[in-house]
Amino acid sequence: QVRLVESGGGLVQAGGSLELSCTGSGRTFTSFGMGWFRQAPGKEREFVASVSPIGSMTSYADSVKGRFTVSRDNRKNTLYLQMNRLRPDDTAAYFCAQSFYPQIEKYTQVDYWGQGTQVTVSS
Repeated sequence: QVRLVESGGGLVQAGGSLELSCTGSGRTFTSFGMGWFRQAPGKEREFVASVSPIGSMTSYADSVKGRFTVSRDNRKNTLYLQMNRLRPDDTAAYFCAQSFYPQIEKYTQVDYWGQGTQVTVSS
């Protein structure tokens, strides 16, 4: 059974930082692309960032480029999202995603989702 478990969400002031983590189990972590999506109330789930199976390639949504950094530690089966200079419009539930695609950028490419972790940025 595949499981993706996120942690690290919380409440932060605008301009602050948070790091999200996602630990995977149930299948070989290094075989799959990993990514982060987010969903704000009343909005569709949107792509945030992704990283290829061995970490050699990353991709970001324009709205987070230069502020967020995605990475993975395959020895720990863990995906990370370092979020800096957070803004109120970053407020959303953040979801970890796993895919057979080496680079995830679309909702439809995702095979498994985590349960989500809430990030709230106050102004």
